[in-house]
Amino acid sequence: MDITFIRHGHGEHLIDYPNQLNCLHPGLTELGKSQVIALRKQVVFTPEDVILVSPTKRTIETALLLASNTNLAFSPLVGPRMFPQNPEFFPFVCDQIYSKEELSNQYSDIKMVELGLDCWKESINQMDAHRFKKLAEQLLEWCRQQSGNTFIISHDGTISNYRMLLGEKGLTKSDFLGEAGQYTIKNF
Repeated sequence: MDITFIRHGHGEHLIDYPNQLNCLHPGLTELGKSQVIALRKQVVFTPEDVILVSPTKRTIETALLLASNTNLAFSPLVGPRMFPQNPEFFPFVCDQIYSKEELSNQYSDIKMVELGLDCWKESINQMDAHRFKKLAEQLLEWCRQQSGNTFIISHDGTISNYRMLLGEKGLTKSDFLGEAGQYTIKNF
């Protein structure tokens, strides 16, 4: 069973970087949409696969361009997370996740993976390393129990945090996937 991380395409919050980082719920730009459409040729989903999506507009738009709604599930455990993590940094508005209620109203046909945890209000962005590790390990164990491969559509910082949790060492921002990038860990 494999786990593939996919970074969302170019977002509206990056048009006038860094001046737009406090834009609430930025979506994909036209460039971002074309990046994701190009990625569609490289990514193949089967009916057994699970596609976990960060509850942000740009990741949801990425997911909907890549796959049908039937395989998608939202999880706050793959929402934005700073990398490297520093509790003194204040998160940007662009990284605020949608609430469960907002998602239910807009995407009622997409399920939510919560694992009995309430991380919607807290989010993982400034969560201390110990708590994040505990919750992320629970999510990864859930992924291992699925019948197909897992795809996680998320953000560079979150993906790097998970890659480190899965055993990679010495990652820096230069290891970010970049817009509409993907990274697979075989037999995770």
